[in-house]
Amino acid sequence: MNTLHPQPGRYLPLKSSYSTTAVLVIDTEADPHEILDAARQRIRAASDLLETLQCHCFKEADIKDIPHIINALYLLTQDGNQLLEVAKLQLKR
Repeated sequence: MNTLHPQPGRYLPLKSSYSTTAVLVIDTEADPHEILDAARQRIRAASDLLETLQCHCFKEADIKDIPHIINALYLLTQDGNQLLEVAKLQLKR
């Protein structure tokens, strides 16, 4: 693979990126099982974080932590969902 001239449409930018430049991408030609594993990792991390938060008492929590938690959950679930969609398309081929 020549990284200087990638195949058009092969690399799908992650929707969760705040940049106008595609820094993080999904290789749509990767093994769909590898893509599914990456999705599973992100969804599991988001689930684990939610489970941890559900078990904690927030009386001593700092209000500034809420946007940090929401941002982490957004990134993990958005990326995981997008990876699942790419894997689904790969497996239909």
